[in-house]
Amino acid sequence: MSEKVKKKVFSKSSVKGWWILFGVICAATFLTRFYKVLEPDHVCWDETHFGKMASWYINRTFFFDVHPPLGKMLIALSGKLSGYDGKYPFEKPGDKYNGTRYEGMRIFCTTLGALTVPITFLSIWEMTQSLEATSIGTILLLCDVGYLTLNRYILLDPILLFFMSCAIYGAFKVRTLTDTGLPPYSTRMLSWQLFLGWSLACTMSVKFVGLFLVLFVGLRTIADLWNILGDLTKPVMLTLKHLIGRTFTLILWPIILYVFFFWIHLTVLSKSGNGDGFYSSGFQARLEGNSLHNASAPRLVAYGALVTLKNHRTGGGYLHSHHHLYPAGVGARQQQITTYTHKDDNNRWVVKPYDRESVSGGAGGAVVVRSGDLVRLTHAATGRNLHSHRERAPLSHKYLQVTGYGEDGIGDANDVWKILISGGKDGEEIQTVRSKLMFVHYLQTCVLTTTGKQLPKWGYEQQEVACNPNLRDKHALWNVEDNLFDDLPKVSFDAYASGFLERFIESHAVMFQGNSGLKPKEGEVTSQPWQWPINYRGQFFSGSGHRVYLLGNPVVWWTNLIFLVVFFFIYIINSIREKRAEAFGKPLKGKTKRQHGDGGGRLLNAAGWSFVGWALHYVPFWAMGRVLYFHHYFPALVFSSMLTGILTEYLLRSIKSYLSPELGRSVYQCAMGLVISSTVYSFYLFSPLAYGMTGPLAHEPNSTMTGLKWLESWEF
Repeated sequence: MSEKVKKKVFSKSSVKGWWILFGVICAATFLTRFYKVLEPDHVCWDETHFGKMASWYINRTFFFDVHPPLGKMLIALSGKLSGYDGKYPFEKPGDKYNGTRYEGMRIFCTTLGALTVPITFLSIWEMTQSLEATSIGTILLLCDVGYLTLNRYILLDPILLFFMSCAIYGAFKVRTLTDTGLPPYSTRMLSWQLFLGWSLACTMSVKFVGLFLVLFVGLRTIADLWNILGDLTKPVMLTLKHLIGRTFTLILWPIILYVFFFWIHLTVLSKSGNGDGFYSSGFQARLEGNSLHNASAPRLVAYGALVTLKNHRTGGGYLHSHHHLYPAGVGARQQQITTYTHKDDNNRWVVKPYDRESVSGGAGGAVVVRSGDLVRLTHAATGRNLHSHRERAPLSHKYLQVTGYGEDGIGDANDVWKILISGGKDGEEIQTVRSKLMFVHYLQTCVLTTTGKQLPKWGYEQQEVACNPNLRDKHALWNVEDNLFDDLPKVSFDAYASGFLERFIESHAVMFQGNSGLKPKEGEVTSQPWQWPINYRGQFFSGSGHRVYLLGNPVVWWTNLIFLVVFFFIYIINSIREKRAEAFGKPLKGKTKRQHGDGGGRLLNAAGWSFVGWALHYVPFWAMGRVLYFHHYFPALVFSSMLTGILTEYLLRSIKSYLSPELGRSVYQCAMGLVISSTVYSFYLFSPLAYGMTGPLAHEPNSTMTGLKWLESWEF
């Protein structure tokens, strides 16, 4: 029988089975995902954050978050279209919705999460053209109760996983079209590349971990171009055409979309909110209701002015003080000085001459502050002067402590600071917003700075302010923001307002700063990367009478872990075998050839790319200094489940090749049945973790989960 006839027969006999299996997978996915989807009817885990952010979008109130905006905007859009009015507070997990129209947002997120399973089916099929490998890999993902749990709530994760799945499918679809020789500028090729570029842009616009997927697609694209270049039957110009096409569709197109999403974000959030203080004065001037929006203030700073000082550090706050003292054992027991990222009356300071309470002169009695002047800064609310001395700072012990000292503005010589314009000259006038200022302590010769370190609870978790003996400290720059003084003419703050590009760049700087500085809150359940693949500990999504516990299906997760190790050894063995064959000039033959022929080679190649995807979405977390959570592993889980499905088929084919046809077929079918049935049964056992548990905990008498607590670290 010719190859063409074989392909035709295979196509006719398999296409019906393919559609039946795909339909079964889709039906099972949506049944399992939407079963009890509206239970519990209270706020679960991070719904308190993303529901609240959806409310802010609906009300057009600006806020700060460490993630890009697309996922939150889509949640808000789904809420708006389904009748949610943006008024529910989402204060804490466990709060009852009590008639709030939350259903649309939860169903939207669940729908996108559910779609990841059939899309993964399509991806594995595109990679392997093996229905068996596709079945196993997809069923592993379908039957993982952790994946099910994560995709049923108002969270960013189902949205992220949906766009990520689209990008994986798009990448391998483009690979298939490239291998078939489709012209680089054909409508079909460009359409799929644009789809891939759209998926990449959306993934990055939900969470920055989308950059791992960008790297994965980049490596996949380089491999495609390398294969085209290595085909000596094709001209080099063909490679160049593919390169040009992918530059536009996979680089420029995603960048345009990404910037566009941020334009929507910054346009919609036009009203002042509690996140204003993380951003520069120019940024805030664009927000309706902010004290800088459509406001006016004197262009120059005069003695006697009531001012606020904003630090130029990314995400830097306002120079702040309050009545509370540093605790015993933390330097001098004087009034705390911090930076605070929110607008507050305790951010206000009065600028005074260093040697008297007031000064008069010039037009209207105003005397302008100039670079090089010696000044005192008196805290308006408490009357204490900004002060430093030879005591160590509370957290940065190489710096000096900064305190509030004195009574009603009367202190000592350690209250004197020299005000300088960075890059300016002595005698230059201090301007509102525009002047970048340094405050150098007159006696200690150190510069006022914020270290960015968060103070303990005694400092209300605000940021440390200290005096740095290194006068080159790049974080020691401040600007005057509010400037209240009646005796000087005022100018509009519109002159200081940032444009879109400035706000776009600043938004990223603040997000990156916020991401790197995330620390665990007291009592918060966090985890480490080594715990994730072994399913060491889960996390409660809902407590009390309806317990939902995020934990992977141990049968799926531990099988995936075993197959990651198995793949490593198979890769080494095959590499050695191929090198030896090359060295001796002998091609693979016999059973080895049947085992590693076109089908086996395609499976191994697909397994290799799945391993690369897993590594790119897992290994980088080991280098991160920020707080980490169990759910960060789930993008890697998608790739490891794909790898297990593909490698299972590869190993079964290999075993089958060493047996007689009849015995090999029996062993193959029994093994497939065992894998699928054990996976489905394990889902049945652990499904209460996702759908909700009631009654005693697993280790208590009469618990419905008795015998399922396989590790002591599991808390359900």
